[in-house]
Amino acid sequence: MISAPLTSVFVRDLCLFGYHGVLPEENRVGQRFIIDIEIRADLSGAIADDDYMQAVCYGTLCDIAAQIVTGKPMGLIEALAGRIADEILGRLDRVEVVLVTVHKPSAPVPYPVSETATIVTRHRVHDVAFSLGANLGKREVTLHAALDRLSMEEGLEITDVSSFYDSAPWGGVDQPSFVNLCAIGRTTLAPHALLRLCKTIEGELGRVPGLRWGARTVDIDLLYYDDRSLSDRILTVPHRHLFDRAFVLEPLAEIAADRVIGGRRVADALAVLPRTSEDVTRRDPDCTASGNEGA
Repeated sequence: MISAPLTSVFVRDLCLFGYHGVLPEENRVGQRFIIDIEIRADLSGAIADDDYMQAVCYGTLCDIAAQIVTGKPMGLIEALAGRIADEILGRLDRVEVVLVTVHKPSAPVPYPVSETATIVTRHRVHDVAFSLGANLGKREVTLHAALDRLSMEEGLEITDVSSFYDSAPWGGVDQPSFVNLCAIGRTTLAPHALLRLCKTIEGELGRVPGLRWGARTVDIDLLYYDDRSLSDRILTVPHRHLFDRAFVLEPLAEIAADRVIGGRRVADALAVLPRTSEDVTRRDPDCTASGNEGA
């Protein structure tokens, strides 16, 4: 799996004058601050096409830092560095990671030090959704385990989970019925890293290669990644069958009805989806899973 590599861009030793500090004299007299900025961004287009418009401008990074350092006084250089980092992410869509170091050479400390400094790191956070399903073994137990595993992954936060849904098999293969759900969250991981995570969890929970759209211990699909459109040999987002499957749209509409994916609102896509009788049925939230395990 090859995803777009991130390119690092640096600005070093940007010297700016500001009025930041916890002491009144610092706010009144001011002092020098030395700023280092490192960004990591997908600049593959700029590199391939030698295209300035697809790059991140060094001057823009300097402008953002200057506007903040010479602006409203702050008490802490940690807050100053954080504000610069947040502004860079807010204004430069290509940037995925930013590190800002603020050096304070004239910090008022009663010791012989050359300088004091702080480093703040920020990662761009992306909205994501997953569809999970199982039709072998203890289905509900497996789905709970898959959710737990997703929730424990560093760089991924699951923010909401749908109810369980019983669904008929999809794809024309004769097999047991499924239990499905959807989960939405926020991540700093790249799309292909999420795909690797899904496949790893499937393997840990007992899935083995088999017939396409056939019976499986667990299936975890990445449905969308912000508004990004991506398609290669192993990953397509938004998921290519997202708008074809009631067992995806029903649980997704429960927790993200107003989400717009590829120009379509989830609730609207569900409303016009051709359906069959009892193709997907939402479980009673109060009922236990034990009566359906092992189906």
